[in-house]
Order: sequence, then structure tokens, then C-alpha cells
Amino acid sequence: MKKLIQTIKNIFKIEELSKRIGYTFLLLLIYRLGSFIVLPGIDPMGLAKFQETSSEGLVGLLNMFSGGAFGNASIFALGVMPYISASIVIQLLGVFVPYFRKLQMEGESGRRKMNQLTRYLTILILCIQGPAYVANLHQQVSAEYFVAVNNLHWSNMVFNLVSTIILIGGTMFVMWLGERITDRGIGNGISLIIMVGIIARLPYALTAEIGTKANTGAAGGILMLIVELVVLFLVFVAAIALVQAVRRVPVQYAKRVVGNKQYGGVRQYLPLKMNAAGVMPIIFAQACMLFPLLFSRFDATRGFAATMSNYTGFWYNFVFGILVVLFTYFYTAVTVNPTMIAEDMKKNGGYIPGVKPGKMTVEYLDAIMSRVTLPGSIFLALIAILPAFAMLLGVNNQFASFYGGTSLLILVGVVLDTLQQIESHLLMRHYDGLMKTGRLTGRSGM
Repeated sequence: MKKLIQTIKNIFKIEELSKRIGYTFLLLLIYRLGSFIVLPGIDPMGLAKFQETSSEGLVGLLNMFSGGAFGNASIFALGVMPYISASIVIQLLGVFVPYFRKLQMEGESGRRKMNQLTRYLTILILCIQGPAYVANLHQQVSAEYFVAVNNLHWSNMVFNLVSTIILIGGTMFVMWLGERITDRGIGNGISLIIMVGIIARLPYALTAEIGTKANTGAAGGILMLIVELVVLFLVFVAAIALVQAVRRVPVQYAKRVVGNKQYGGVRQYLPLKMNAAGVMPIIFAQACMLFPLLFSRFDATRGFAATMSNYTGFWYNFVFGILVVLFTYFYTAVTVNPTMIAEDMKKNGGYIPGVKPGKMTVEYLDAIMSRVTLPGSIFLALIAILPAFAMLLGVNNQFASFYGGTSLLILVGVVLDTLQQIESHLLMRHYDGLMKTGRLTGRSGM
């Protein structure tokens, strides 16, 4: 405890780090305040039914990602999921379309161009989702609570148009907040915004679960709640183990003499992570599962949308698990480049014992990554579908989403990543880190 207090003091001794943390908290506070600003022309007193219907199934998951803004009919109701959906499309195009593949290889200029295209595609998606959200509001909220709408047709059109523009602007503003956190805060802006939204829903979910267990009988209900909390802790530990698990490959560095000093001649280990893609595969997979719902006026009771919105159904969880595995391989291939790793080792006089430098090293690293990623992706998929089993065992659907799935893995991945950012600032200035070893393995530890 004394070491933790000293570490916190060290954080505030570093002026740049304390400013970045303060700036990040300020922007996250702005985001949370915006989540409670209702669209102009709607009486907040009439949103009770809409909030109730927005707490179940995939719509409830979308509401959790937005920190409750979806159910509040907020100006930030659509959150950052349209941006994530656009990012998925652009990254997939980078694999199959030569023009986008060329942009990926152009370095910083190509990255800026792809970010700009992602923003344009986000606006296009918002132009579809915005009217769908407003139409869903008209279905779920009584007409008397639309204070700016009357029986005139033009009045309805004006309200719908203004609301759609505000929703588009709200999402673009949230994207801007995320980019500012990434550039001037402690990094991972979009992920931090999603994480804050999830944390904001945890008290509501826990309260709902306590209320459910209280109605089942005093002794039995409390006992079941304790068991659920213990299981939640174990799943949380398993998720941390998944994020940090690595396969260490020995690398021998040859002796080099520069001037009067000798370098190298030692064996080190190259850490290849079982889950090098972090939380991105599960975020991408979840965004894909939301596609049928987002383009069906958020109505999960019709046709294909009904099948893909059954949170505890076989087909939903089967497709979700397969997508998690596929996106894990895809994102690992994008983020981990065996050719670059092999070239870096060769430049620094390093080699893998028993493997020839060059093409053989690239093939060896690629084979190792493929084998390591398979159990990591399967374990990730199992954790992703755990909420469905929790709900089948009687856990409240809001609280069950924290037993795995997107919620838990985002919390674990983003928290470890943020701690690693702070850790790097501390170690660069010769302060003790947040852990006893002075090293914290996060998502980007490779």
C-alpha cells in the first residue's frame, strides 16, 4: 500500500504526465455530461419505456457501449460504434483492394488518408443509422412527449432532420474527443470512451442483480450473489491471463566490438503474445453482430435481425465466436509483421538458434504466431460468449454482460494498456513502475 501511494505521488511529480491525465479526465467528463443531454424537442419524462426496452439484448449492449446515451435519447446516442464499423470496412478493404493496401504501406501519409476515408464512411453510416434511430424513437415514445412535434407534416420532417443532424454531429464530436485523448492525453482515446461507458453501466447492472436476488429469498439470494461475484473475479483473472500470455522465442545476439567496448554475446527472449490483437477482434466482431440491428430501425423482432439478436441463442453465439477467431487472425496479421521482426533481429546481430536468418526466420516466426494465435483466439471466443451461459443460469441480463464478452475484455485490455502508458512515463524518468517488477505487459507490449 505504501508503494502504491508513493507511485501515485511520482505520477504527479511528472508535469507532462499529470497534465495528460488531467486532460484525459476532462474530455471523458465532457463525454459523460453529453450522454445526459436529451435531443431537443423530447420530454425526458417520457423516456422511461424507451430506457426499459434499451436495456435488453443487443440493444442493451449498444446502450452499454454508449454509456446509457442510447436509452437517454442523448445527442451522443449513436456513440462510436458507427466509427468502429467504418474502421472494420476500411481495414478489410486494405486486405482485398490494391489501392487501400498501397495506402497502408505509405506510412504516416497513408495512415492519415485512411483515417480521412474512415471519417467519410462514418458519416455515410450515420446518415443511415440516424433516421433509423429517430424512427425507432417515434415507435417507442408516446407522441405527447415530442414537445416540438404536432400534427403538421412539415413539423415532423423538421424534427427528424434536425435530430438526425444532431446525432451525426454528436458522434463526430465523440470521435474528435477520442482523437484528442489519443494525441494529447494518455492514448487509446476511442477505447477509453467505450470503457468509461461500460463502467458507467456497472452500478446499474449490479443494482438490478441485487434487486433480482433479493426477490428470490433472503438467504438463497445472497448466497447466489456471493457465488456470482466469486465467478466474476475468476473470469476477470482468466481474462488478464489471456491478455498477458506470451510464447517466448530465444534470440541469440552475436558479439560485436565497437571501439573498446563489447556488445552482445547474450541470449534474450522475443515475447510472441497469444493475443497480440488485444481487444480489437472482439470489438470488431461485436460491431458486425450489430449490423443487422442497426439497419432494421433497431427492431430486433423481425426476420434475420431477430435471429442475430437472440443474445442467448445458438446461432448468435456460434457466429459471434467464429467472427472473434477470424478477426483475431486478421488483426494479428495486420499488427505483427514477421518480416520486420526478422529484419530488426538481423540488423542488431541477432538470430534464432537453429534457424537461418532471413526467409527461414520469417517462416519460423510466422508458423509460431499461427500456432500461438489459435488457442488464444479460441480462448478469446469462449470468454466472448460467456454472458450467454450466465444468463441461462439465471443471472440478470445487464449484469451477465460483465461475465465475459465485449465488456470484460474491453475493461481488461484498456485498463492494462492505460497502465502501460503510465508505466512507460514513470520508467523513462527513473521512477518505480506500477508493478513490483517495474514491467507491465499491456496490449501493445510487443
